[in-house]
Amino acid sequence: MTVTEPERQKQKLITGPGILLVWLYGVMVVGAVSRSAVQISTDFHKAPLAYTLSALAGLVYGFITYSLVRGGERARRAALVCCAAELVGVLAVGAWTLAEPSAFPDATVWSDFGMGYLFIPVILPATAIFWLTKARRASTP
Repeated sequence: MTVTEPERQKQKLITGPGILLVWLYGVMVVGAVSRSAVQISTDFHKAPLAYTLSALAGLVYGFITYSLVRGGERARRAALVCCAAELVGVLAVGAWTLAEPSAFPDATVWSDFGMGYLFIPVILPATAIFWLTKARRASTP
């Protein structure tokens, strides 16, 4: 089996700080998905919007983790778009939960800008965007 030139030059995204990003996103996947799975299966009627948003956050975290591990330019761009969307989501939901707390009878992963998760949900995408942008510059001749 021969390896094509693009496969040989596939950009690794999990070097240096990228390893820490993969680990942190992996932890966030487990946290968001397991939390939302329990909440949706037991108390969905209590806060459907909050629990659905937590499940969505878990899916976004999973896709970003997969993209970082996969590597390559397409995966880098996909992860960059998802991280930007995640950051917008965290900021929007965070502001919404502060402006209208009654809309969220129970917290989401992104409530109060991720305060329940030590603000990792707002810090992580900003850091990932920085890393992915830097990774692009490093791979350009």
